Amino acid sequence: MKTLHEIRGFSPAIRLLLVNQFGVNTGFYLLIPYLATHLGEDLGMSAAVVGIVLGVRNLSQQGLFLIGGSAADRLGARGVIIAGCAVRTVGFALFALGDGLAVLLAASVLSGLAGALFNPAVRTYLSQEAGDRKAEAFALFNVFAATGALVGPLLGSVLLFVDFRASALTAAGIFALLTVAQALVLPARAVPPSPGSVLTDWREVVGNRAFLAFSLAMVGMFTLENQLYLLLPDGARRATGWDGAAGLVFLVGTLANLALQMRLTRALKAYDRRVIGVGLALMGLAFLPPMLVSGASPAVWHAVPVLLGVLLLHVGVMVAQPFVMELIPAFGRPELTGTYFGIFYMVSGIAAAIGNTVVGWAMDAGDQRDAAWLPWACCLVFGLASAGGVTWLRRLGALPERPVLVEATA
Repeated sequence: MKTLHEIRGFSPAIRLLLVNQFGVNTGFYLLIPYLATHLGEDLGMSAAVVGIVLGVRNLSQQGLFLIGGSAADRLGARGVIIAGCAVRTVGFALFALGDGLAVLLAASVLSGLAGALFNPAVRTYLSQEAGDRKAEAFALFNVFAATGALVGPLLGSVLLFVDFRASALTAAGIFALLTVAQALVLPARAVPPSPGSVLTDWREVVGNRAFLAFSLAMVGMFTLENQLYLLLPDGARRATGWDGAAGLVFLVGTLANLALQMRLTRALKAYDRRVIGVGLALMGLAFLPPMLVSGASPAVWHAVPVLLGVLLLHVGVMVAQPFVMELIPAFGRPELTGTYFGIFYMVSGIAAAIGNTVVGWAMDAGDQRDAAWLPWACCLVFGLASAGGVTWLRRLGALPERPVLVEATA
């Protein structure tokens, strides 16, 4: 009930963006997790070609975040959000309508470009619209995103009983509805004229050493979040000997978000910057319980330490992420909020891709050397190193202070 009250306390524009994020994650996760299987089994493509198609999508998104962020600053976040959803509609429809490599590569580029457009733009709009309640707005954003990430795979698994094209067309339809809804309902915001060029904006942000250091320090958060789709489901299956245990990983995370996110954010708001390091440390420590049963003979009760790790990881994300999102615009001028988000996601995304490669190597090496604990220890190090980095930056005074705010009345 408190979460519903919190939602009603925000403007219609923010409520629409929350629903939008639920739809974005639902549409994305009902398609993308099953794309590799479709390309390999249904279309008979080699593993190398499948890797190219998936890699092009990731590269298009990670490499173009900067373009999306700058576009949000220069053209207005609303238009970029709408354009991004429209582009992803076309990209996902192409996955349904084309079997040739050229068409599939075009679909991958468009779906990646779409994410690069609307991800920084949505966060820019949310940050500007939320005022002094940024942390609460981003906390709700996480709740809706996590719910969509659960609903999407469940809906996708049902649609696969028809075929992959049904999933792709459904995903495209969701993004088409989001495009129309935002075009009709999302208010336009005035865009102040920029005195310099786009390159000037980029140089200003890249020249902010404290911001770049913070972005690199956040590699742990992004790398460890991604283990919800790689290491933890695999660990749950191995620990229990039951394929269905992977589904519990997503269920526990969503229920934890719904139950705890707003409570944690409200309770910790007074500590804001200080809790980011705490959250990152919790994310790292989350990999200790599963490590205790890694390599052991499968047993049903082994699901307990794995799910405890999942819960701790989500708690760490819930503690840190809203305040990370609140902090990013504070590094620079309000007119460059989109550029800051774009560069943050580009730098952190590339660094996290490297981190994921390390975790994947650790998983293979652990199998080959009878060291099942290795990937879990690797994630523990990532989390604690990121926590230490952020704490060090805060003690150096490199993190911007929260401005003094006038208390709002209900």
